[in-house]
Amino acid sequence: MTTPVHDTAEGTARPPRARRALVAGSVGNFIEWYEFGVYGYFATIIAANFFTPDGGSEIEALVKTYASFALAFFFRPIGAAVFGRVGDRIGRRPTLILVVLMMTVATTLIGLLPTYATVGAAAPWLLTLLRIVQGLSAGGEFGGAVSVMTEFAPPGRRGLYGAWQSFTVALGLLGGAGMAALLATVMSESQLNGWGWRLPFLLTLPLGLAALWLRLRLEETPSFERAARDRSPGTSERAAQDRGLQTKDTPQAKDTPRADAVTAAPAREVAKAIALGAGRLMGWSAAGYTFLVVMPSYLQSTLNASFQQALIATVLANLGFAASIIPAGALSDRIGRRAVMVAGAVLVAVLAFPLLDLLQDPGSSTGSKGVAVFVAGAVVGMMAGPGPAMLAEMFPTRVRYTGLGLAYALSNAVFSGCAGLIITEAIKRTGNIDIPAHYVVVTCAVSTVALLTLRGDDHRRALRN
Repeated sequence: MTTPVHDTAEGTARPPRARRALVAGSVGNFIEWYEFGVYGYFATIIAANFFTPDGGSEIEALVKTYASFALAFFFRPIGAAVFGRVGDRIGRRPTLILVVLMMTVATTLIGLLPTYATVGAAAPWLLTLLRIVQGLSAGGEFGGAVSVMTEFAPPGRRGLYGAWQSFTVALGLLGGAGMAALLATVMSESQLNGWGWRLPFLLTLPLGLAALWLRLRLEETPSFERAARDRSPGTSERAAQDRGLQTKDTPQAKDTPRADAVTAAPAREVAKAIALGAGRLMGWSAAGYTFLVVMPSYLQSTLNASFQQALIATVLANLGFAASIIPAGALSDRIGRRAVMVAGAVLVAVLAFPLLDLLQDPGSSTGSKGVAVFVAGAVVGMMAGPGPAMLAEMFPTRVRYTGLGLAYALSNAVFSGCAGLIITEAIKRTGNIDIPAHYVVVTCAVSTVALLTLRGDDHRRALRN
């Protein structure tokens, strides 16, 4: 049995560098999820402006809106693969600068797009094109941000540092929900539908410029610098020998497997780790988007809630989500990722139907409904807190950006990006308003099985080279 090669210098970065890395990694993530949240919260308004030709029904427009939403998610794995490869080869810093620029430009342009009433069928196509650009850049964001946060993290604090990635997701969603709620309060319905919805997208421009400034000041991670030195001429042969591999100049070269055979095994291992990582994230992805993003449209289209009521419920759910993330990440540094994430997945599955029953009951008080959605967000946060560190620990430095980015992107493409589309279309076809609970329970059950394969001491091991 071979002993794993660990990143023995993990956590050697000076505290100021680690703090700068935490901020620079978080800010781009905030912008990404702020925008994705805004799109979800304004889904009904976007549907009316971009996807409603003459004679089209409201539900059909909403389905098309979520189809565009899902399409952006399906470009995330492509972005994760492309930018992950770049990030693993030339560095985390330059790649993160590029993806935040792409996201800022695409999101700002959405706020400037002409609507269906102005340019006809070109409107939804232009919107979809910008969503694709967003999907590509978002796919490259997660792997780099988590790599930076966890590779700079001091020993024993990867869960806490990685949790900031998820925490900025919550802040982004809260920022989007807060902006939507503010506009819905200060504007008339006609103003909001006519031009007010553009403002949250245009706000991305100054936010993106701030993120760019922070990332220009970011330093490369110590883990990547060591990996780059290992790949440099004169060290690759020695590294190969240290790993037990042989080169053509060694006496046993004739017995050495071909290079493609040597690299195929690690490639297969990485692919298996990506698939397993996606399975471990499945419940988090599905429950997170069902409770935190899709909820406003569900409450409006299915339970006849007002736009303001739906947004208030979503803000409460996201507050619960934000409140539990950092404590869950820190707790996973003490008792392990597996214990915390499995507890979160099980609690989500157990609470899904009671939560929906409470929301559907006209006799339930507003206070009890508020507490219910807050708790729903909090239990999702139990999975989201340790999740980034868990993924970082699955991959060595040389493929970490690509591996964890692809695992996250694939899980989100299928189980987050399609959540609104699946739930809306299933309710339309079956009339069953409990569809969101069924969706969450099934995905969390599968995720629990995958999470149980985690080792209990992964949080104590150093990151692998």
